[in-house]
Amino acid sequence: MGNDSRLTDWERRAEVPLGVASLLFLTSYAVRVLGHDLPEAVRDTALALTCASWALFLIDYGVRWRLSGLGPGFVSRRWLDTVVVLLPLLRPVQIVKVYDAVQRRHGHPRLSLHARVIVYAGLSVALLGFAGALAVYHQEYAAPHATIRTFGDSVWWTCATLATVGYGDVAPVTPAGRVIAVGLMGCGLALLGAVTGSFSAWLLQVFSREDGEGPPAS
Repeated sequence: MGNDSRLTDWERRAEVPLGVASLLFLTSYAVRVLGHDLPEAVRDTALALTCASWALFLIDYGVRWRLSGLGPGFVSRRWLDTVVVLLPLLRPVQIVKVYDAVQRRHGHPRLSLHARVIVYAGLSVALLGFAGALAVYHQEYAAPHATIRTFGDSVWWTCATLATVGYGDVAPVTPAGRVIAVGLMGCGLALLGAVTGSFSAWLLQVFSREDGEGPPAS
């Protein structure tokens, strides 16, 4: 079996376990960030689960690097995988990938291509928005002169940022919070462009079909 076949087989087998690990990572991280009043033992357990999930991501990355046969070139050829393993808060998008894989295993996807783009982009926005709000709140709530003091403030700021509105009533003040902000801005522009482009293509397809029908024959 060639390297490509082995890599494809590994990725197919790892889809669901990594999706579960992604959900576990996000849940345990949320407990750790938001559970200020929880017993320390619970918070420590959440931290251990977060680290264990991250370790699974690192193992998966190492296995795929090995199976690819690309050596150091794997980092540049699969740069998105590298970014995700370094920034595991992007990992919840894996859940969307798992949903798509499950749909395909049950036959053809029920939704059209344009509808799938819109649905998956919406799911990605929700997951990235929640993860981004957690990360920003974690960095900001105790910082001096911070305007993001509650998780509600963080969610409001995240929604405004992903929507590229940017009211400016609340904003991150820490270096880490601003780095997260830049990432969310980029994700917001990319996902908004994907949804807008897919919707526009669908409209063009509908109008072209209507124009092609022509007037009824007399």
